[in-house]
Amino acid sequence: MTALVAFTVLVALVGVERLAELVVSKRNTAWSMERGGVETGFGHYPFMVVLHTGLLVGALAEAWVRRPDVPSALAWSMLVLVVASQALRWWCITTLGRRWNTRVIVVPGREPVDSGPYRLFRHPNYVAVVIEGVALPLVHASWITAVVFTIANAALLTVRIRAEDAALATLPRQPVEVHGA
Repeated sequence: MTALVAFTVLVALVGVERLAELVVSKRNTAWSMERGGVETGFGHYPFMVVLHTGLLVGALAEAWVRRPDVPSALAWSMLVLVVASQALRWWCITTLGRRWNTRVIVVPGREPVDSGPYRLFRHPNYVAVVIEGVALPLVHASWITAVVFTIANAALLTVRIRAEDAALATLPRQPVEVHGA
């Protein structure tokens, strides 16, 4: 199997993974809405769908059109990062459970999740997205796609994180216990 064909298979597998995410998201969205979930920040969602689809299409198109020489060290190191980003993404999904979806929906009265990767940093799923957005195209030296996605994604995440933080701010916080006062 040539490297270009292998890359095509990899991108197709990531596409299948995205479809699996959408199935989980749709189920979880219904669960949240049945419990009074409130969606915010919908205006950026269509752009996010186009951008993430563009990552996959752009990486493949660039690889097939440019047919770059790919140093094996680049390909393998980026593949490791792609796998790591998928692992982090699914750690986020399993940690949030029914509360995870691709939209910004909070169920009033439920405390924010602060376990799993969320105990380490505030938006771990977006860390996975950033890593994947650079690494996936670079598995086959599609650097134009990596740069364009990274810039567009930075703009999107500025809006997305602001919307998500505002939504999360509406949730109750666990009171901090003071011992030995």
